[in-house]
Amino acid sequence: MGAERDGARRDGVIYVPAKYTPASPAPLVVMLHGAGGSAAGGLRPFEGLADERGFVLLAPDSRAMSWDIRWGSFGPDVAFIDRALARVFRACAIDPARIAVEGFSDGASYALALGLANGDLFRRIVAFSPGFLVLSDPVGKPGVFVSHGTRDEVLDIDRSSRVIVPRLKRAGYEVQYKEFEGGHRVPPEIASEAATWLGAV
Repeated sequence: MGAERDGARRDGVIYVPAKYTPASPAPLVVMLHGAGGSAAGGLRPFEGLADERGFVLLAPDSRAMSWDIRWGSFGPDVAFIDRALARVFRACAIDPARIAVEGFSDGASYALALGLANGDLFRRIVAFSPGFLVLSDPVGKPGVFVSHGTRDEVLDIDRSSRVIVPRLKRAGYEVQYKEFEGGHRVPPEIASEAATWLGAV
């Protein structure tokens, strides 16, 4: 994967678990970093879980400081993710029934937007501390896992997940929702619970 933006390279990371074998198609998780972050940071929630769970991880860099939907519509980030997915599908045997998208903060909002618009591809969505919900032209009914800290100092839970989750449920989505005592982060136990939920597909 590779792209240039304003002279600075923005690329991505593909992580293949140690126990991967082409004879056994693997689950794939597309992992989306928060605003101002990078692919390496995007991997962090499942970094220690991929080998245990057998996940292939794809962590792209956003083209700008955050994901394009923040400025109103899908754009260059979707095109880059499409190219990255094509590369993963060429390189690895992936189980089409176990493809998920995950994100943290702005990446969580983007995971929701991308996952709900492409529910025929992404069977499950994990949103760690999302800030907003774009629910337009949804496809399918992917399962959704949302977590949020009750003392989040960046994205107040009362104005984000406690609004987002009821909207998703009213729209007919099955949602697993976890609140935890803490701030703007992904606690290891929440990441592990989300990974278990993904593995149950």
